[in-house]
Amino acid sequence: MTLEQIKNRLSDQFKSSIIKNENLAEHQVEIKGEDWFDVATFMKNDPKLSFDQLECITGIDTGEDGPLQTHYNLHSMEYRHKIEAVISHDRKDPKVASIEQLWRIGDWFERETYDMFGIEYTGHRDLRRILCPDDWEGWPLRKDYEAQESFHGIVVPKIKEEEGWE
Repeated sequence: MTLEQIKNRLSDQFKSSIIKNENLAEHQVEIKGEDWFDVATFMKNDPKLSFDQLECITGIDTGEDGPLQTHYNLHSMEYRHKIEAVISHDRKDPKVASIEQLWRIGDWFERETYDMFGIEYTGHRDLRRILCPDDWEGWPLRKDYEAQESFHGIVVPKIKEEEGWE
């Protein structure tokens, strides 16, 4: 299927769940967060789509006035087509249904995105930090993140400033 055919199939099945967004790249489709699990289940199980491979999940901070986003890269091994699903989240309470039970690799991807951006994947069987210590404060890849001065009495060096990054 072409990208247009994939998008049309999703629109036909989930008309009110697909968000028209002219700012997206051609290979992207934006989906309402509250409908994501149903759409994802359809994308995986529909015999004409057969998105059997989740290649990546990542978070994006669009800036202080914009939403946080989760991007899902999906691929069909059978049909060799792919698409990127985009979910926008409220910055103050970023939540979306977990898909780790649909695509098991989603476990690690959701944990990493949670750890770096603070996006909660509801229904995840073990949503906890994966890169930072459990008691780390904040979400390091958010644009408004302010690094801790110390962690358990150990000074946290500001390497970026010392190397002239900021």
